[in-house]
Amino acid sequence: MQTWLIAVIVVVAVLVVAAVGMWLWNRRQRSERLAERFGPEYRTTVESTGDREAAERDLEARTKRVRKLEIVELSPQQRAAYAQDWRATQERFVDDPAGSISNADRLVQEVMQARGYPTAEFEQRAADVSVDHPGVVADYRAAHAIAERHATSGAETEELRQALVHYRSLFADLLGTTANERELSRGGTR
Repeated sequence: MQTWLIAVIVVVAVLVVAAVGMWLWNRRQRSERLAERFGPEYRTTVESTGDREAAERDLEARTKRVRKLEIVELSPQQRAAYAQDWRATQERFVDDPAGSISNADRLVQEVMQARGYPTAEFEQRAADVSVDHPGVVADYRAAHAIAERHATSGAETEELRQALVHYRSLFADLLGTTANERELSRGGTR
């Protein structure tokens, strides 16, 4: 009976070690999958929460939330109209940088709404857009921060130009433009 009891204890111990190993492996895979999917946004979320587990739960919740939305592609006509609005916004920058930034933010929100993203408040917009456009959400946050700083204490023209560049990257990504169309929305080459 002692041999049988020792065998059971060994089997249980092996199963516990295997279960813990599998759990750790799954956690690592989850972290790697989320880090790959969200890119810099993963790191930003971990830093802002101060807790990797909480950050990963947040990123997974964002993904589930956005998957419930009806995100649609823009029609070619909508893309063309928005691209034209963007060109006008960029042209306006020379004479009215602050107005151009305000219009860029409005255009981004309009495109988000047309695509099916809720546009209630900034942090939720940024979180939602991070699911499908993680490579440019940092640009969106940077543009928004500059626009807010300008509204409260003013920003230099160069900062406003940088905000417009940041808005443009998200705008182009949301529009779903090709490299040639992006170049046109910039008003030519740099």
